[in-house]
Amino acid sequence: MDDDVTFAVLGTGGIGRRTLDVARHKDGLTPVAACDRNGVAVDHDGLDVEELLDATEGNIASGPEADGDTPATPTDDYASDGGLASHASETSSEPGSDGGAAAVEGGSVGDGTASDGVKQAGEDAGIVASAQGEPTETPIDDVIAESDAIDAVLLALPNLEHDFIPRVAERFADASYEGVLVDVLKRSRVIGMLDDRADTLESSGITFVCGAGATPGFLTGAAALAAQSFVEVESVEIWWGVGLKSGYEDNRGTVREDIAHLDGYDIERAREMSEAEIEDLIEEHDGRLEFHDMEHADDVLLERAGICDAEDVSVGGVLDVRSDEKPTTTTVRVTGTTFDGERGTNTFELDDATSMEANVNGPALGYLKAAVLRNRAGDYGVYGPAEVMPSF
Repeated sequence: MDDDVTFAVLGTGGIGRRTLDVARHKDGLTPVAACDRNGVAVDHDGLDVEELLDATEGNIASGPEADGDTPATPTDDYASDGGLASHASETSSEPGSDGGAAAVEGGSVGDGTASDGVKQAGEDAGIVASAQGEPTETPIDDVIAESDAIDAVLLALPNLEHDFIPRVAERFADASYEGVLVDVLKRSRVIGMLDDRADTLESSGITFVCGAGATPGFLTGAAALAAQSFVEVESVEIWWGVGLKSGYEDNRGTVREDIAHLDGYDIERAREMSEAEIEDLIEEHDGRLEFHDMEHADDVLLERAGICDAEDVSVGGVLDVRSDEKPTTTTVRVTGTTFDGERGTNTFELDDATSMEANVNGPALGYLKAAVLRNRAGDYGVYGPAEVMPSF
């Protein structure tokens, strides 16, 4: 059986672009399609990733309007980090609001090329700035139209509308897609929305791996392995540290989505914050945001894998948007009782030298490859990262 995998990326913000970059270092993976809210690029022989990355560098995501006062079309799916916005229509996808498309770092919008050192924004940003890109008002539908020749699709989309990713998955199923969908979503409640669509996805021939980044994802899987020493798991503690090498400007969607987990904030408040308000919040915390008891999907994903109850899982961490260095070591601690009555804690640590890109996008591609093997064997439905071992 041919082990080569063709894949598409929905969203060319930080996560999407890094996925394309990491894929160049993985055997048997060929990116053949990518899209953002303004454009789509398709080449079934393989995209020119270097050119596409150059063209999409500095992509300004949609968010609040440029005056900083009005959130971007709050009834629409929120587009962020170079992602897609679509109306709730079952049949079509519409472009999101330009929303705050202002040049940063003293630059101005030029011809949209990365060689100018200019942050891109507006309708000429992202994929349409690439020689491979074509403008479109229906980016998701355009990828779906090509999906017969695509083995897997990574949904690199922030989920600032709870049901956005589940509805995108349903649209692939409605189009009779037979293949793999993988996301790196974070929030617990979305897993139930995917499970509600499991029969639809399975009937279509879709294998969906949800929460397949670092946490949930890589660290969820590590917790599941660490739990094997025990007959009863008492607690799982996940504590992560991220230093953003490229800063807030290139990770707007990721930072905005994380802010929703801060004490006193929720997803609605984070979505409605202006860029100026977010920058003020970051300044107030001296660039370091600390999170406790996050609504991260690790809890329900470990529960559905039979490891422990969701209430016994805690997730927190520190995000430093001004430093290349991790502010704290990423650690998983699983405490439980062995068959012979001993209580112990198994600990798993990520080396501080491994970047967010390595720990999110590497596992995402590993889960994607593993899901393709399952799909080709006729194994369809919705799976979590504690139920699938990623393929290297």
